[in-house]
Amino acid sequence: MTLMQYHTLETLPQRQLTGAAANQAAANKIAKYDELAGTRIFYPVAIETGGTWNHWAVELVQEIGTRATLITGEPRESIFLFQQLSIALQRGNAVAFLDTFDSD
Repeated sequence: MTLMQYHTLETLPQRQLTGAAANQAAANKIAKYDELAGTRIFYPVAIETGGTWNHWAVELVQEIGTRATLITGEPRESIFLFQQLSIALQRGNAVAFLDTFDSD
């Protein structure tokens, strides 16, 4: 999974698009792991630090949730998975933010 801040993009028009950083990070992953396409199913998962997901990440989590629903019978599996991953992202953001402070 790649976390990318939207301000790292190079051009102003891209920065103004919602999810542009996540989509750019996903495109970079696709290019980097292109050789896997012939032998593996590859979903680039990229989430912006603000919480915007690229569309492949959403599709993957929805598919996992759908398959979990078939096993458990719980129709909210996708929702639960999105919530758990969003909380993990928030925790990671908090740790990254706290690490910016001097420990003295």
